[in-house]
Amino acid sequence: MTMSTDTTSVTLPASRYYAAQDLSGKTALVTGATAGIGEAIACRFAELGLKKLVLCGRRTERLDALKKRLVSEIKDPSLETSIVCITLDVTDKGAVEKMAEEIGVIDILVNNAGLALGTGAADETPYEDTMQMFQTNVIACCHLTAVFGSKMRKQGYGHLLFISSVAAKDYYEGGSSYCATKHAIRGYADALRCDVAGTPLRVTTISPGMVETEFSVVRFKGDAGKAGSVYSGIVPLCPADIADQVTYSVTRPRHVQIADILCYTTNQAHAKYCVSRQGDSLGAPQGA
Repeated sequence: MTMSTDTTSVTLPASRYYAAQDLSGKTALVTGATAGIGEAIACRFAELGLKKLVLCGRRTERLDALKKRLVSEIKDPSLETSIVCITLDVTDKGAVEKMAEEIGVIDILVNNAGLALGTGAADETPYEDTMQMFQTNVIACCHLTAVFGSKMRKQGYGHLLFISSVAAKDYYEGGSSYCATKHAIRGYADALRCDVAGTPLRVTTISPGMVETEFSVVRFKGDAGKAGSVYSGIVPLCPADIADQVTYSVTRPRHVQIADILCYTTNQAHAKYCVSRQGDSLGAPQGA
């Protein structure tokens, strides 16, 4: 056997592979920022010290409270993040285009606004519910992406993110219209990634499993009891878990594109396969 005696050394630039990209000069826009995942993403971005943070939502009082909280929590005087709150329904085409004119160029777009309505079978789902889900979860995302994506192309930089769902890959009874919207936005994002492959733009979808937010309250149309039962006996993901995944995606070096992140809580294996367990142990044996 002949063994190589080549001692040529190769120096790997550690910072290229491990250091997070500095976002201090960037501007980000987050939709659905008044609660849950959107609010958590806003908090993470403020911690990163972005130059400008544009937060959109339908509830003015929630936006104002979030801005006040973020300003009070930014203790580092070197982090001079400008926080702009815009009360907006993302399905309002004119309002979105007016906002785009007012805020100008952005570097990061987080399409987070979305909802599910009802748990009935496909033939029991009201037309109005299906329309609202498609208008919010699909059409609004496509419109926002088209408006800001064209600006990103011109500036030669941009990251387009879609907060999707495990429902984009799985399916389950009582969720036909919602699953359809998430399958649609997954297809849109995958095709978009092909469209911008020759540019510096990046496209990321993040598909969480069970996350404890107001999502279920909206789905059950205000019935907090039914919403709470969804998480009974389990330890779901929390909004901060998803915000961490967004942070990881946007801070990778510019040549790295995180295409898709699929994230479950530990004992969930499918949209409808979740093993019940209690407490922080997640059902692990003592001492594990």
